[in-house]
Amino acid sequence: MSHNAHVYVIDDDPSMRDSLDFLLGAAGFDVSLFDGATSFLKAHTDLGFGCVLSDVRMPGMDGMDLLRQLKAKASALPVIIMTGHGDIPLAVEAMKLGAFDFVEKPFEDERLIGAINTALQQGGDKTKGDALTRDIAARVASLSLRERQVLDGLVDGHRLGHVGLVVEEGQPLLGERVHTHAGGVAGQHAEQRQLLGQQVQF
Repeated sequence: MSHNAHVYVIDDDPSMRDSLDFLLGAAGFDVSLFDGATSFLKAHTDLGFGCVLSDVRMPGMDGMDLLRQLKAKASALPVIIMTGHGDIPLAVEAMKLGAFDFVEKPFEDERLIGAINTALQQGGDKTKGDALTRDIAARVASLSLRERQVLDGLVDGHRLGHVGLVVEEGQPLLGERVHTHAGGVAGQHAEQRQLLGQQVQF
C-alpha cells in the first residue's frame, strides 16, 4: 500500500519532520512536510488523497484545532495524531473529533507505518464509496420523469419483469399494485389491463 501513497507530515519540530521524512520515504511513501497546521490548511484544497500525520501540540493551531477544521470541511483525508507518552485523554478526544488513529511518542517505526497503511486503505475505500454514491445520485437526478416513475415503482416493489409487463412510453406506471402468478396470467389479462391502463404483452 505504501508504494506512491502520500503522507502529509505536520510538526513544528524540524528534527522530527526530517526524521519522519527519512523513515516514511524509506518505507516507500511520498512525503510532504508542513511546519504547522495553518500552512497545511492553506494547501489542503490542492492536495490529493493521502494520510495526514500531525503532532497534537503545536504553537498557534494545534492538532485538535486541525481536526475540527478538517471535520468542518468534510475532508476525506484520514488523520493520525502523534501524542506524548501517556496522554490518553487527549488521544481519546482526538478520536472523538474524527482522528483515524493516534501514536504515542516515541513510537515504533513498524507501528507507525502499519497505522498509516491501514488509514490509507480504509480511507481510500471510503473515498471510492463516496464517489460511487455521488455518481449514482447524479444518474438518478438525470432521469426523465417517466424513468423516475419506473424506478420508483421498482423500488416500491413492483416486479415488472416477473409478471411480463411492457410499459409503453407515455402510459401511467401502476395505478395500484397487482400480483400475478405465471399459471394465472392469461386469465387475469383483462383485469390487469383495466387496472393498469397499460398494454400487457406476454
